Amino acid sequence: MAKAAKPTTGMAQLAAKGKHQGYLTLDEILEVYPDAEEKISELDGLFGKLLEMGVDVFETTSEEDMEVDEKAVAELDKEIEALTKMEVGVTTTDPVRMYLREIGKIPLLKPVEEISLAQKIEKGDRRAKKKLTESNLRLVVSIAKKYVMRGLSLLDLIQEGNQGLIRAVEKYDWRKGYKFST
Repeated sequence: MAKAAKPTTGMAQLAAKGKHQGYLTLDEILEVYPDAEEKISELDGLFGKLLEMGVDVFETTSEEDMEVDEKAVAELDKEIEALTKMEVGVTTTDPVRMYLREIGKIPLLKPVEEISLAQKIEKGDRRAKKKLTESNLRLVVSIAKKYVMRGLSLLDLIQEGNQGLIRAVEKYDWRKGYKFST
């Protein structure tokens, strides 16, 4: 059995930060331990302590990933705007347009906000569940739009998608490190 490393100031800082936010990123750990290869036993002790505390460690989101996320948000906004103006004959009605305008007003969540809401949901916070659901309604519409020309109305597709979204919010496990909307 490996001998546990003595707690250091860096280890204590990371443990406190992890306990506060519920997770740490590898970049946060590497800021405190830039010479990680030389402090394997200390890092092993840190990861053990984080595990005991229930603090998850996620890979860091790179700048490139953040740019992709921003592009995806911009594309979703354009799709929502196009949907509000879309003329699909029988499948689009005034209530659908009103719904699209309303969900277009709801701000999208950042990954940290998703994690925070998921933690609150675990504690039974219904408002957090509602916010996580509402913030992802655009995703449902974006997916539903792709199936409009297959014989189903946009309204029916959105309704089924929203039911699926509600089930997904109930089952979402933020500890696995995935964004909710992926």
